[in-house]
Amino acid sequence: MSMLTPPGMGGQYRITGDKYPRMRRRRGRRLAVVAVACVAALGLIGWGTLQLIDVFTGGDKASAAGTPEDCSPKTNASPSPSAPMTPVALPAPGQITVNVLNATTRAGLAKKTADELKKRGFRIGEVGNASKQYDKKVKATGILLGPTTALKTSLPVLGTQLTTAERRTDAARKGAEVDLIIGDAFKTLTPKADAAKALTKLTAPAPTPTASKKTC
Repeated sequence: MSMLTPPGMGGQYRITGDKYPRMRRRRGRRLAVVAVACVAALGLIGWGTLQLIDVFTGGDKASAAGTPEDCSPKTNASPSPSAPMTPVALPAPGQITVNVLNATTRAGLAKKTADELKKRGFRIGEVGNASKQYDKKVKATGILLGPTTALKTSLPVLGTQLTTAERRTDAARKGAEVDLIIGDAFKTLTPKADAAKALTKLTAPAPTPTASKKTC
């Protein structure tokens, strides 16, 4: 009798040999392993598909995520502090001849204003009453009148002394002189300190915008 045979048993229940009987593994464990393998395979296939789509579409996903596609230089709205300066060619007050004309009923206003402009460096031409075209017809503080060429030269400079005045040009007018026609709302010129600041700002060099670079 073998040592593996339980006591009191024999015959057909007798166990012989030196090997133990094998136990069958459960099918459930094998199925779980197969399921995990299938999920991993499907995930790998999906990832590979996305990579192929990205290659053939030229990286559209990167654009959708907010990655800039256009790496061409852009012009900054605000100039760089180190940008080169472009000077503005404007005449100095001493190069501008101003005719001071009174379109109001207040006597002596033209002379008083002309004297103040002279102190501020302007050359004074005619001083007197305005022509019939403007006499007693200017309700605002004043009109700055000059030839077409004065629109971006003499008139802006003179405008710093009376910032509320209207600017006009006359294409038929000859010469470089400009007129300051005093209107009914006029009280005094712009304060000297404020006018000086405005003149400095007007004639200061203008910064040149620089192109910004994008890194791709």
